[in-house]
Amino acid sequence: MQKVIPPFLFLVTIVCMVILHFLVPVSVLIKQPFNYFGVILFMLGLIFAKTVRNIFNKVDTEIHTFKKPRQLVTSGLFEYTRNPIYLGFAISLTGLNIILGSLTPIVGVVSLNHFLLVIIQK
Repeated sequence: MQKVIPPFLFLVTIVCMVILHFLVPVSVLIKQPFNYFGVILFMLGLIFAKTVRNIFNKVDTEIHTFKKPRQLVTSGLFEYTRNPIYLGFAISLTGLNIILGSLTPIVGVVSLNHFLLVIIQK
């Protein structure tokens, strides 16, 4: 079975969140202009991921999740978290949920991710 790489899952999750928000908007939790705070979180998460990519390029190690790394990185954001790319993706998705402001995207995405993880593990 083909393994799903995190950036692809991240993009699929974004698309699903937006589609679910517009198809089945349930309970607007965060109204304008407060939802624009999510833009900051979304961008912060992307900056995390880009920063780690730059670190991996600098030390010449493998960024691909399912390949063996050539070197262990323990500096930069890795001093604070074991996987800053995943953390960045999670922060970005939280920001997108705040931007959208409704409950539907987060419930749908949690269900979708759980389903995909179950499929991947088989």
